[in-house]
Amino acid sequence: MSPIIFALIAFFGWAVGDIFGTVVTRRIGAYSTTLWSLVFSFAVLSLYVPFAQDSLGELTLGLFTLIIILGIIANIGFVAFNEALRVGSAPVVGTIAASFAAFAALLSLVFLGERVNVQQGLAIITIFVGVVFCSMDLAELRAKRILKGRGVLLAIVTMVCWGIYFAFIKIPINKIGWFWPSYLTYLIFPLYLLFVKFRKIKLVGPNFKGALPALLTAIVLLRIAEFSYNIGISRGGQTSIIAPIAGSYPALFVVLAFLVFKDPIKKQQILGIITTIAGIILLSIFSA
Repeated sequence: MSPIIFALIAFFGWAVGDIFGTVVTRRIGAYSTTLWSLVFSFAVLSLYVPFAQDSLGELTLGLFTLIIILGIIANIGFVAFNEALRVGSAPVVGTIAASFAAFAALLSLVFLGERVNVQQGLAIITIFVGVVFCSMDLAELRAKRILKGRGVLLAIVTMVCWGIYFAFIKIPINKIGWFWPSYLTYLIFPLYLLFVKFRKIKLVGPNFKGALPALLTAIVLLRIAEFSYNIGISRGGQTSIIAPIAGSYPALFVVLAFLVFKDPIKKQQILGIITTIAGIILLSIFSA
């Protein structure tokens, strides 16, 4: 299968998974959702370990160290994202955080030696313009000085952390395959638990208010998306191509949120959805 197909699977998986994740977050809170997602992801993925032994032989101390460092960076991003949503404007925070794909593409071009042609570059720009229109309330942006404050700073931290993770995870993926780089990052979930305990953040059980079915569904969908992204990279896909397509999932999320939660869709968002989809189609064609 083409790497573009796996990027599209990640696109759909992250969007639908976030719908279920939103349900869970509204019931048990962002921090409990993050913790139980890490714990259950590690437990479920452990079932696949016996079938991935062959590629483990290529794991070196250097690669293991890189994976753990990337995992820590990614989880710093999760913590910053949760804090940003708590203290900042959700549309602005979401837009900045979703820009991680653009940052990952930039890092790949600068540090990993990837190249895109003019047509691909224009398609990537089109995607990110669409995502901005989907995610950010421009009327609110004009009316308020919401680009200042701690929330924006934390959102930028999120963008940088996630961008670094999704750019440089390509290095271990190309060495040891699509499974181990993601699986090993979940080894650090105790560090997240220590963080919430240190901050004295109240946690609740995974089935509080009946959240468990939605939690498990979100975990399955998000892990499928994550591994689809990895497989796309492992099959020769460039991060600078895969990340923009997969990372444009907020456009689909807006539509699903309208259908599931009855969240209104503004004309600006409709324009953003159309622009994003057009960019994805063009990038897929130019990368075929």
